[in-house]
Formats: sequence, C-alpha cells, structure tokens
Amino acid sequence: MKKVLQRTIQVLSLALFVFLLISGKIQVWMVIFVASALLAILFSRFYCGWLCPINTILRPMSHLKKKLKIKSLKTPAFFKNGVFRIIMLLAFLAVMVVVFRTGKKLPVLPALVLVGVLLSLFFEEELWHHWLCPYGTILSLPGRVARKAMVIDPSLCSNCTRCAKACPSGAIVKEEKHRIIKGECLVCHECERVCTKGAISYK
Repeated sequence: MKKVLQRTIQVLSLALFVFLLISGKIQVWMVIFVASALLAILFSRFYCGWLCPINTILRPMSHLKKKLKIKSLKTPAFFKNGVFRIIMLLAFLAVMVVVFRTGKKLPVLPALVLVGVLLSLFFEEELWHHWLCPYGTILSLPGRVARKAMVIDPSLCSNCTRCAKACPSGAIVKEEKHRIIKGECLVCHECERVCTKGAISYK
C-alpha cells in the first residue's frame, strides 16, 4: 500500500513538474522545493524520495537496467572528495542569482533533469544523488538534524547487505551493524522493502 501511494505521488509530482515547465511557470516548483527543504528539518529528504522528478524518472530506468543486466559504472573516486559537490552547488546558486536578478528564464531545472538522467544511464545512481545533485546537497543539511528518518534497528539487523545494495544514494554504511546516514538518505524506502528482517523503518 505504501509503495502504491509513493508511486502515485511521484507520478503526480512529475506530471505537475511537466505542466509547470510547459506553461512557463516552473518557478512554482522552486516554491515547492523551498517548502520541502524547510520541512526536511522534521521529515528528512522526503522531497527526493517522493517528489523529485529526476528520481521519479531514474527509478524505473534503474529497474530496467537491472532486468536487462546492464551494469552501471562505479562512482569515480575523485568525485567522492566533496569538491565537485560544492562546485555543483555554487554553480547552481550562481545561476539562480542571475535568474532572480535579471529575470531571464534559464532552463535550470530541465537541464538538471537531463544531466541526472544522462549520468545515471552509465553510472550508478549514487553519483548523482549523493555527489552531484545541488538539490540533494541543500536538502542534506536539514536532513542531518531531521526529527524523523529511516533507521536500522541494530538488534534485528543481520548485516546481510541487502539494504546497502538497494540504496540509490549510498547512504547506508557498515560499521558494527549497518547504519543509515540521515543527511544522505532519500527516504525512498528501497532499503525497507528489501530487508527480510523487518529491521528498517521510518520513525
């Protein structure tokens, strides 16, 4: 039931995004994002897992790649030092400043959708979700202190690694037991769905 609800909201959100894009009112989507960023303090990065048009497109694309047994390239190590993440965020903010100061309607959001999809055709989703997406970087900040988040009960976790393999953002790390990094979690519930021990929940 939760999965059906989530997929329905994702499809409706994508439809709204496309409608706003076609009607020339894409700025309205920024209002939705800002509201989601504020609410992330309470509910984590639910925008990523439930509303983001990029993630909505990437989910079925990822499942199709798995069915066709198309292997994704691993995230290059040089992306993981965080420099590119900061560069992407600063570039995004700079462009948004230009948009607001000049009134020019630059295709920022459609461009990000295109970049995210193209990269994920060849690389694992983690490259985009964790290291390059400027929206994800912004949301990771309030996500770190969120009141509600996906958590793993260490008393139930068997360290089978199913959740880590299913996580599209590389937010699950193995210590003594597996743990979810709150700020990087998309709240997509993929980990919860593959856990056979019932150890993962949103609370």
